[in-house]
Amino acid sequence: MRPLLEVAWQVLVEAAQRKWTLALFLGITGVLVLLSWSLQLEVLDGALAASRLFGVVLRSDIRAVDVALRPLLSVSAYLIFYGGLGFGIIACCDFGPNLLAPGRIEHLLSLPLRRWQLLGGTFLGVWMLALAGALYGSAGLTLLLGLKAGLWTVGPVLAALLAGVTFAAIYAVMLTAALFVRSAALSAALGSGMLLLGIIAGYRAQISVLLEPGFSRMAFRAMTALIPRVSALADASVALAASSAVELPSLWSLLAGVVLFGMGALAVGVWRFEEGDF
Repeated sequence: MRPLLEVAWQVLVEAAQRKWTLALFLGITGVLVLLSWSLQLEVLDGALAASRLFGVVLRSDIRAVDVALRPLLSVSAYLIFYGGLGFGIIACCDFGPNLLAPGRIEHLLSLPLRRWQLLGGTFLGVWMLALAGALYGSAGLTLLLGLKAGLWTVGPVLAALLAGVTFAAIYAVMLTAALFVRSAALSAALGSGMLLLGIIAGYRAQISVLLEPGFSRMAFRAMTALIPRVSALADASVALAASSAVELPSLWSLLAGVVLFGMGALAVGVWRFEEGDF
C-alpha cells in the first residue's frame, strides 16, 4: 500500500505545480465568495421569509428553509456532478500520456516498484485530486448555507462523493487508453465519450421504447447494459443534496456497476502495462 501512496503523492505534487490546479481552487473559492455576497436569506425560526440574489427578490412567501432551498441545492448538485466530471476529464487527460513520456517511463521503471503499483498510484493520485476539488466545493456550499440559513446538510458532500466514484470509472478508461495510444487528446475524447454514453445509458429504458422493436432495440439495450449510468447517478446526487427520497437498493446497484466497470477497465490497463515493452 505504501508504494501506491508514494506514487499518488508524487502525482499530487506534480499537479500542485500546474497553474490549472491553483485556478481550479481559486475558481471554486471565487464562486463561493460571490454566492455568499450576492445571496441574502431572511430566516426566522427555521423558516425562510425572503430570499434575494444580487438584490433581486426571488421569493417572499414564508416557507421551511429545507424546502425553500431545494432548487438551489438541486442546481448546485448538478453543477458539482457534471462540472466536476467535465473539468476532471479535460484537466487530467495528460497524466497517463506523461507517465509514458520517453525518458520518464524508463526512470520510473528503474525504481523498486512493480508496474501495477506505478499504474495504480497514478490512478489513485489523479482520483484524489478530482475528489478533493469536488469535496472542497461541496463543503464550502454546505458551510455557506449553514451559516446564512442554519441549514446544515451533508447532501452536497454526498453528491460530490458520487461524482468522485463516477469519475474513477471514467478515468480508468482514459488511463487504459493512454497505455495503447499515448495521446492526451484521445484520452480526453474517450473520457468525454464515456460521459456522453453514461448519460444515454441512464435513460436507456426511456430511449429504448422509442426504437423499433427487434434488432435495433436489442442492440441498444445490449450496448448500454455495461455502461455506467452516469445520468442516473447524477439524479441520485440531486435527490441526496435536496434531501429527497432515494431508493437505496437502486443506488447501491448503480454504484456497484460503476465500481465493477472501473475495476475492469483498470485491470485491462494493468495487463497492458505489464505486457508492454517501454
